[in-house]
Amino acid sequence: MADIALEMAETIRAYHAKGWSPATSTNYSYRDSANDKIINVSRSGIDKSFFRAEDFMCVDFEGKPAFGYESIRPSAETLIHCIIYQLFPSSTVILHSHSKYSVLMSQLVDKSISFKGYEIQKGFKGQTTHEATVTVPVINNSQDMIVFSEWMKARETELNHHCFIIRNHGTYAWGDNLFEAKRHLETLEYLLEVEFMKRCVK
Repeated sequence: MADIALEMAETIRAYHAKGWSPATSTNYSYRDSANDKIINVSRSGIDKSFFRAEDFMCVDFEGKPAFGYESIRPSAETLIHCIIYQLFPSSTVILHSHSKYSVLMSQLVDKSISFKGYEIQKGFKGQTTHEATVTVPVINNSQDMIVFSEWMKARETELNHHCFIIRNHGTYAWGDNLFEAKRHLETLEYLLEVEFMKRCVK
């Protein structure tokens, strides 16, 4: 598990370099295969450009700090991670972004955004052709994580591409391993950027 923590930390620093986690924003997590009742989630208030493997903390599936971590504050959005793992139990990694294009595109659409004709759509698990239409839900932002979690549960059937957008906030993506989670997040971010630029040209 030390390896996945190191790999996650490296990914987080790389995403900060892309501009996806300004200030101390964004949060990330992975599940410990040795204890499936524990979630390792990034601590709150950490500068992601310096994020280390030691900057993860353990919480239970209700988002409460596990034994030994009671004095450490987890991310305010830890409950989102808990719900994703509950809805998609095979997932082991969750990534988050505060990219500019996810925020901008979320202002231009209603409840979802659809993509068609892009080769990179095949980056989403189960997609085998660029000719299909891929629809990703946009969920309104809320500071109340209980309310937001209920919105997520209500739209579970729309989360079939292992990602979603939070309006004026960013994106979440997950996978059965780090490679898959990265592929889902990077695919979505690429599509959002291209789609926004295409609309600006029009």
